[in-house]
Amino acid sequence: MNDMSRRVPPPALDPPEPPARNRPRPSGAFGVLDIGTTKIVCIIGRVESDFTLRVLGFGWQKGRGVRGGGITDIEEAERAIRAAVGQAEEMAGTRLRAVTANLSCGQPESRLFNVQWPVGGRAVTDSDIRRVLLEGRARALCEGREIIHALPLAFTADDMQGVADPRGLHCETLSTRLHVVDAVSTALRTLGAAMARCDLDVAELVSAPMAAGMATLVEDEKQLGATVLDMGGGTTGMAVFAEGQLLHTAQLPVGGVHVTNDIARILSTPVAHAERLKTLYGSAQISPDDEREMLPVPLVGEEEHQIAKVPRSMVVNIIRPRLEETFEMVKERLDGSGLGRVAGTRVVLTGGASQLSGAREMAARILGRQVRLGRPTSVRDLPDSAAGPAFATAVGLLAWAAGEGRTLHGIDLEAERQGGWMRRVVDFLRERL
Repeated sequence: MNDMSRRVPPPALDPPEPPARNRPRPSGAFGVLDIGTTKIVCIIGRVESDFTLRVLGFGWQKGRGVRGGGITDIEEAERAIRAAVGQAEEMAGTRLRAVTANLSCGQPESRLFNVQWPVGGRAVTDSDIRRVLLEGRARALCEGREIIHALPLAFTADDMQGVADPRGLHCETLSTRLHVVDAVSTALRTLGAAMARCDLDVAELVSAPMAAGMATLVEDEKQLGATVLDMGGGTTGMAVFAEGQLLHTAQLPVGGVHVTNDIARILSTPVAHAERLKTLYGSAQISPDDEREMLPVPLVGEEEHQIAKVPRSMVVNIIRPRLEETFEMVKERLDGSGLGRVAGTRVVLTGGASQLSGAREMAARILGRQVRLGRPTSVRDLPDSAAGPAFATAVGLLAWAAGEGRTLHGIDLEAERQGGWMRRVVDFLRERL
């Protein structure tokens, strides 16, 4: 079947009954889209009656038209998105009209704001919470940027601190510390244009490293403090969790593609073969046997039968400086954020580039923390091919779209949230395409 085709959906599935006070889970099938430099992934899922998350459809394509998390060729990106979505739709037997997508473009930034709102001694209502959050969003607005997340870390009702949900509490002043993530508006408009060309709405944008953390962290890590490093193809995202909350995110302009390009440039070999060398023989650890193990390296512009030989140690010595640079940047960012102690002693590596041999040991040495490799968890019927670290962001997007990780259930901020803003952008562009 043509990947560009779209299919007619089957009858809607009956929604599960949500538990009291919880945010309603989506009824029927819903989809997510992870747009990355090296691959584009679409997953279609459903929340079952027992509130478990089941994968119904899965599709992925080699990344095209994307660099550093941002769209650089809208026609190529459209083809790849349509193909990945078409694969997932065919497997699930449904058609997507909207997706929850990752935010990797537009130089995302993370900031904290303290906000207060007068309550006047009465009980806090949904309206009070809405006002204090919208006040924080208004203060956080920057020209040329759009707010993606405005996450309350905790509330204070007068002198009572650490309140997760203040509704019903009597106080004079309601305060909160708001974590805001925003991104460059023009990059988001380009993303919206690509979605419009694919006949898709963007239900919501979600910070990519936050999604990766939702897929890989266990509850104790979220509570005690952990840093997630999502080592992708074009970028490395980082997210700091503590006390069950996302405290900080950042995006670094280095990833697996940069390692591949280093190998290709220094060895004068085609990029495709450099990727093969990295995957099959790459390591961040030096071995005594590396000098003796010789690897075949075709040279750019030479005849196919003209193959050079280089010791494996040469490939390792190309890889190590780039990985060291990446982890040094992470350490600098952690120290600069002032969250080094809050982030705890645990680092979880995920993303495709995290699978490089020796990356975990190097990260532990440079960061001075316990490091483990993170894989997606708690999803039923996830294909084996998607069960590795490379697909953590996509699985985390699915969990978020299913209602996990959210606070203040039942308070509707849709009119002011970025999902509504992005949907208006897509509608505007669709009318003109």
